[in-house]
Amino acid sequence: MVLLDGKTTAEKIKDSIKLELNGLIAKGHRKPHLAAILVGEDGASRTYVDSKERNSLALGYDSTILRLPVNTSEVDLLAEINKINDNPLIDGLIVQSPLPAHMNETLITQAISPLKDVDGFHYINMGKLARGDKGFVSATPLGIMMMLEAYNIPTSGKHCVVIGRSNIVGRPMSLLMSNSGPYGNCTVTLCHSKTVHIEHHTRQADILIVALGKPGFVKANMVKPGAVVIDVGITRVDDASRKSGFYLKGDVDFEEVKEVASYLTPVPGGVGLMTIAALLSNTFTAYKNNIGL
Repeated sequence: MVLLDGKTTAEKIKDSIKLELNGLIAKGHRKPHLAAILVGEDGASRTYVDSKERNSLALGYDSTILRLPVNTSEVDLLAEINKINDNPLIDGLIVQSPLPAHMNETLITQAISPLKDVDGFHYINMGKLARGDKGFVSATPLGIMMMLEAYNIPTSGKHCVVIGRSNIVGRPMSLLMSNSGPYGNCTVTLCHSKTVHIEHHTRQADILIVALGKPGFVKANMVKPGAVVIDVGITRVDDASRKSGFYLKGDVDFEEVKEVASYLTPVPGGVGLMTIAALLSNTFTAYKNNIGL
């Protein structure tokens, strides 16, 4: 079994971006600029936004985080989004979810300019993906595609089973794997919580991508011998014996599945790190579009 190392792969992608960016800055171009809006004090959201900022600054990007109180009105948040949309020196914008309950997350997401939608959530970018056109792709599915490419894993003509139908991972992932391209052209089955006899489908998968949110859901007897298994899940499991009080567990039972899979992502250290790399790549693309490259 080959471990799909998200850390090493993500660092190579970031190094490639940094090298190209240094060349552009040497020619007199400005830095890329990624902005993030965080509403409220959700701990996981703060951690994720801080990670995005650290990685952005390490690459030489400018980074802005707008931290708003949890009682911020929807109108005020939309006004801040419009300011960033209108700022030609900001290339990418993310609004960290989850948002407070009094806000309409769809309304907020669709207010972001599709040209700055580096999270790939805008209907225009999702529509482009469905058509096979160029646009911004959700960072986690894009990161998985980058990982498949980095390890040169054949996909054309393979049967890919995706578990999970969220608009952030499952649906865009199924489209990417079925679209034409060097790391697409799969026959795709999309499973979800209502799929009957799900193990019947997973055992047929040459490539199994799991984004269900149920720790340890996929066992060895659900996996075709030699399959490529991508674990997107990451759940905090309480553990009083640990200093942190928890540990992170994926949707795949790693110890079982490593005995039958040909390739397998760890949790942590797998897809999560690729998500950050993909977000930075989307931002770099937005930046190059903005400076006319």
